[in-house]
Amino acid sequence: MRIAVLGAGAVGPAAAALAASRGHEVTLWSPSGCGTAGMRGTIIAEGALEGRFPLRVARDLADALDSANVALLAVPAYAFAHLLPGIAEHLAQPLLIAPAASLAPLALHAMLVARGGPVPPIGAMSTTPVTARRLGPDRVRVLGIRAAVDMAAVPPEAAPAMGALTTALFGHASPVGGSVVQAAIGNANPIIHAALALTNTTRIEGAEAWQQYGMMTPATCRLMLAMAAERATLAEALGVHVPSLEQSLHRASGVPLGPLHEMAMAIAQSAGAVPGPTDPETRYITEDVPYGLAVGLWLARSRRVAMPVTDAVVTALEAIWGRDLRANPLLEGLAFE
Repeated sequence: MRIAVLGAGAVGPAAAALAASRGHEVTLWSPSGCGTAGMRGTIIAEGALEGRFPLRVARDLADALDSANVALLAVPAYAFAHLLPGIAEHLAQPLLIAPAASLAPLALHAMLVARGGPVPPIGAMSTTPVTARRLGPDRVRVLGIRAAVDMAAVPPEAAPAMGALTTALFGHASPVGGSVVQAAIGNANPIIHAALALTNTTRIEGAEAWQQYGMMTPATCRLMLAMAAERATLAEALGVHVPSLEQSLHRASGVPLGPLHEMAMAIAQSAGAVPGPTDPETRYITEDVPYGLAVGLWLARSRRVAMPVTDAVVTALEAIWGRDLRANPLLEGLAFE
């Protein structure tokens, strides 16, 4: 297939390399142009995927989508509000959003309907097909390739076809997850990252080198599990199912299921160990809190579900970081019953 990958940070190029390794023709577009600067028709992958793979760099969004059979949107959630209106203007093919944070598929669908043109299906992936770090202009380290990613879609009946499409592109299983809401709250990253940011604030602020999974100590994992229990209660109230944190780590890394902190230590001791953030502007705060945890709190209010631990974590991070971490323009135009 011909796939347009929209987003050229780390996940976009890594997903482009993965799709190209499976024989697909890839076009990569960077919204700012910075992500594709220095690329000369190939991307070099190392780590869980090795090789040099061909890709075409798009001039602009219209050029990226012009001949594509399918598109993948892989940008930080804070970029959605800026990018979705332009995508709605040009989109004529199925679009996958990875991850489908902040109910972005519903927001884009509303924009497409309002425009009155074609309304292609939108796939809501619960997480990204790969984890990655950008190493240079044309080089990316693929830290892991997902074994499975839950899939939902708008409209809901398109989910099986969108899942089959995603599996063909990236190789992972794509179990149909039920709804966009499930995909939005089913990602474990907001819980894991927020707890790690809270318990390692001074390391982040001091730019210390630290291992993310190595710092998932029993105490930090207890905080994560308390937040996960509240998320499970919310999921039940919404009529959906979300994987446990343990299931999410198992899918992402392949380590055997067990107590959460033991699974984290096993990852920390493996070649897949991941460094923690060393910049206060980390996406663990700028993305995973307002477009992850805060979305769960927004949905919880609609169902009158109490999430005191999650609310306390967000409040504490707001105080520490000195900013509003609940503002989310994508939610302003959505009515959730």
